[in-house]
Amino acid sequence: MMIIHQFFVPGIAHSSYMVAGNNICAVIDPERNIRPYLDSAKKMGLKITHILETHLHADFISGHLDLEEATGARIYAPASANCAFPHEPLKEGDRIKLEDIIFSVIETPGHTPEHISYIAADTSRADDPVSLFCGDTLFVGDVGRPDLFPGRAEELASSLYDSLHEKILKLPDHCEVYPAHSMGSLCGRAISAKRSSTIGFERKYNYALQISDRQEFIHSLTSDMPAAPDHFARCSEINRVGPSLMRSLKTPKPLDPKAFSNSIKSEKAAILDVRSYPAFSGLHIPGSWHIDLAGSFATQAGWVIPPKKDIFLVVEGNEQVDESAMQLRRVGLDSVEAFLERGMLAWGVNAMPIDTVPIITPNMANDLVASEKAVIIDVRSAEEKTDDCVIGSIQIPWHDLRTRHKELSRDRKYIVMCRGGQRASIAASILKMNGFNNVFNMAGGFTAYQKLGICALND
Repeated sequence: MMIIHQFFVPGIAHSSYMVAGNNICAVIDPERNIRPYLDSAKKMGLKITHILETHLHADFISGHLDLEEATGARIYAPASANCAFPHEPLKEGDRIKLEDIIFSVIETPGHTPEHISYIAADTSRADDPVSLFCGDTLFVGDVGRPDLFPGRAEELASSLYDSLHEKILKLPDHCEVYPAHSMGSLCGRAISAKRSSTIGFERKYNYALQISDRQEFIHSLTSDMPAAPDHFARCSEINRVGPSLMRSLKTPKPLDPKAFSNSIKSEKAAILDVRSYPAFSGLHIPGSWHIDLAGSFATQAGWVIPPKKDIFLVVEGNEQVDESAMQLRRVGLDSVEAFLERGMLAWGVNAMPIDTVPIITPNMANDLVASEKAVIIDVRSAEEKTDDCVIGSIQIPWHDLRTRHKELSRDRKYIVMCRGGQRASIAASILKMNGFNNVFNMAGGFTAYQKLGICALND
């Protein structure tokens, strides 16, 4: 018997897998919260004996060490990754036996230099490959981006071409494809929302696999890629050395407004408000970062929150504390120190300083722009701006405002606009903490503004 169970983490769009026989199982590319694996194994009456890593993940911190400690399972990882923790190093041609299941290892560099993939066969039925656990080499509708290592994009794109055409596409059409990500991940450019596929389907419909010329493939995979979040440059090394065990990390403690106020005066402190963007706009602590927990929170936090800061949370309810801390730890932001007890209501009652970001309608924004009293900053990413733009707007992606705010005059009024409002609120918080006092957020973002019928392509 061979059972494959997929675990999916929204926000980072990460898929991990439990591959089970009758009594034991392997977990492939585990996330940092290992509770779902432990619960599933217990429910199915299985012992987790193998932890298989496809590569050093750049977009999240892996749970391999926590899972090893909890289960005693052996960690298997690419030999060329030079991992600093005890593990079984793997190279091309190695095989791992799990009851009647055989995992054959192939080296598939491209997304990362050390990447490997696992071809599974259920020998109780046949010796043919039945499933491919390909990490970030092949996605549904896309392939892994090769541009995450400075100066090596073309080299890795060429390696990716070989990994795909000389190895993965040699597998039979019926072989199932189980990647580590789906739509929403920035590990690829055009990943499908579908979370699994087959070699035959991808061979026929995956745009990247249709490019037979090597140089054309390299050009395609090294041109017009989306920006990579800051934590992509940190997570791989954390995963190689071995992340801190979750049990060793502090539990965020509640602080009353006075204690919270004293704590955030430290230069190491970062205030992170995770409430909805309308709540942040109406009332927030001056100098706060704002990232809406309901959005792509982990990725956005990993992108902009300085990694060496101690994080102090502002939440809408205590249930958001654990969720925020878990998501921050997924991207290596482990120093979550405390949260504001009883939230902004208690802060206000204690007469503490506050700030606001007025939310205005698209009509109000249009009037302010027409009277030359305000400028719109379009903070959408470059790849989103294939449609109409607002005439006269300034184009600065939200995450780039951390440095590019220096291009702006603090004397002007600015209206920040994304697609819907959440990322514009991050942008507004960045502007506010850098001394911009006249900042507005447009309700409904570009989607709402477009309905006024006054958008056109910028010249």
